[in-house]
Amino acid sequence: MVEEARVVRDEGRSRYEVWVGDTRAGFADFQEVGNSTILTHTEVSNDFAGQGLGTRLATGALDDVVARGHKIVPVCSFIADFVARNPRFAPHVRQPRPQGGGGDE
Repeated sequence: MVEEARVVRDEGRSRYEVWVGDTRAGFADFQEVGNSTILTHTEVSNDFAGQGLGTRLATGALDDVVARGHKIVPVCSFIADFVARNPRFAPHVRQPRPQGGGGDE
């Protein structure tokens, strides 16, 4: 795991970013709706693959969401898998509503 990595929240872009030195290594996009933070997409650059930066990014983002008193809504499959493997986040998760489904809406 890269020790000098840091996670920052970029309000203007609605994303959390993981930085290694002066290089943005990845990001997690989010949307805030009421007291929920919907995490929609996560990426880590191939240049930083295998260094634990996805874990660092997810942990930093989710810790911040919880500290803000928001519910985590894991739309992104990476974040959904991460919260499933880390039960300490379970009390703070609100599952996303299914989209579509073919019924009358």
